[in-house]
Amino acid sequence: MTAVESYPRRSAPQLLIIERILRDRDSFWYQVAEERDLNSLIGQMVVSSGVSFALYGLVLGLSHSWMQALSSAVKLPLLFILTIAICLPSLYLFNLVFGSRLSVRQALSVVMTSVTVIAMLTLAFAPISLFFLLSAPNYEFFKLLNVGILTITGFVGLTFLIDGMRYLNNTALQVLQAQAAQDEAISVAPARTTPQDVELIQPISMKLLYFWIVLFGFVGTQLAWTLRPFFGDPGGAFALFRQIEGNFYTNLINSVLQMLR
Repeated sequence: MTAVESYPRRSAPQLLIIERILRDRDSFWYQVAEERDLNSLIGQMVVSSGVSFALYGLVLGLSHSWMQALSSAVKLPLLFILTIAICLPSLYLFNLVFGSRLSVRQALSVVMTSVTVIAMLTLAFAPISLFFLLSAPNYEFFKLLNVGILTITGFVGLTFLIDGMRYLNNTALQVLQAQAAQDEAISVAPARTTPQDVELIQPISMKLLYFWIVLFGFVGTQLAWTLRPFFGDPGGAFALFRQIEGNFYTNLINSVLQMLR
């Protein structure tokens, strides 16, 4: 069954948005490619990812106090919202520069799909994180465990970003091929679409996407460092924010060394 045939079945609201993404990717990406009801789709993903990150942030902050838990429940969704706000314009504009026909809503839909997958996976790991917090209350271990969880879920979520962009590229490629065939069949005016156009659109935009993913990761980690603490040292006082000093990577290395001592 093709994506076109399967799309109408998804109009019923029985499935959660994450179920649609995981179970029926073709019809989901087809909806994004056709720009059908994207405002509603984006809204569902924003709500589901926001709630999931808030619940996971609550678990992170419990390593310190209820105030830290509430703070992290707000800051973790804020972290991803700000990262998207900072990085999305570059993805959209560079795609335009290199000839992609991706709209703003399509770009946001693809990025939000990735973030929604990350959010739901982290929420699925929340019971494991809570278990280790209660059974082995070691601050450095708890911090490394959750950094590892966020790293793994981040990589999985970004595969959906690549998958979605590839689907949209293939859709655009098919449109160009159809246009080229039509121009060749008419052969009245010079072809508006050449074989070179068809060959170049996908490689350029995918190379750009890999660069953007690296940028997204760096912005996210630096922003997380700026918004810290998310965990909160049990031996220290509650702090909504800390002074910006050092960086995420040196702190991570120090935590590993602390664990090895």
